[in-house]
Amino acid sequence: MRSRYSAFARRDADYLLRTWHPRTRPAALDLDDGTTWTALEVHEAVGDEVLFTARYRTPSGPEAMTERSRFALRGGRWFYVDGRTD
Repeated sequence: MRSRYSAFARRDADYLLRTWHPRTRPAALDLDDGTTWTALEVHEAVGDEVLFTARYRTPSGPEAMTERSRFALRGGRWFYVDGRTD
């Protein structure tokens, strides 16, 4: 989770796509240049799920997103499957 957050902060779409489960991975990502990621708080990590809040800033001001993400372990590596916002 932390590495994917860092990839969002660096706008590293290649890394995000490589760590996305092939079953749910989009063909491409369009990362918003106007978004600056400012903080990540992991609330809970149980089994294949991670509950977190990511804080970011847009031209409109500060915002936050809370999501429960699901991951799958494949070949010794974790892949993002999907998430739902709380």
